[in-house]
Amino acid sequence: MSSILKRRLSAEDYLALEEASTYKNEYINGEIWAMAGASEAHVTISLNLALLLRQQLKGSPCRVYIADMKVKVATANAFFYPDVFVSCEPREQHNTLYKQHPIFIAEVLSPSTEAFDRGKKFAYYRQLDSLQHYWLIDSQSMAIDCFTRSSHHDWILHTASSPEQMLTLDKLPGQYGVQAIYDDVAFEDFAG
Repeated sequence: MSSILKRRLSAEDYLALEEASTYKNEYINGEIWAMAGASEAHVTISLNLALLLRQQLKGSPCRVYIADMKVKVATANAFFYPDVFVSCEPREQHNTLYKQHPIFIAEVLSPSTEAFDRGKKFAYYRQLDSLQHYWLIDSQSMAIDCFTRSSHHDWILHTASSPEQMLTLDKLPGQYGVQAIYDDVAFEDFAG
């Protein structure tokens, strides 16, 4: 991830730029960062998860967003495009530019973004008081790191790597099968 601007932008200028842009950029405290394209596995995993969440949350106040909706982390003066996220905050539904109160965020890992998604991006996301669940989903092997915020605000890690495993989200209904999240993903494409 490398910055594409030498001068700093205000958040307002960034939002205006994004509305006119043909490609997506993330924003961190005055700098914008171009987003790379996604692999077929990445896109398939994101879509599978979004569909599973949508089925479980239909009829609830929660909304599922995928790839093109921004999350604002106000305390960090940052905007990100999570692969999949859920917001259950009714007052946010009228803001069409970004959301500020996600309860769940999932990032699908790629070799070029994994270190950032596990490190600094997760540190930014942890500043969101609403966030209760953060999943890091490997796109090259069947492995999902599921972080859940405890009542003491610690983050507890549970890893799922078996197709038979069912995952739950404490604050959201339903169960989510690992196999269903990876449906139609061909890992042999990554064999070395």
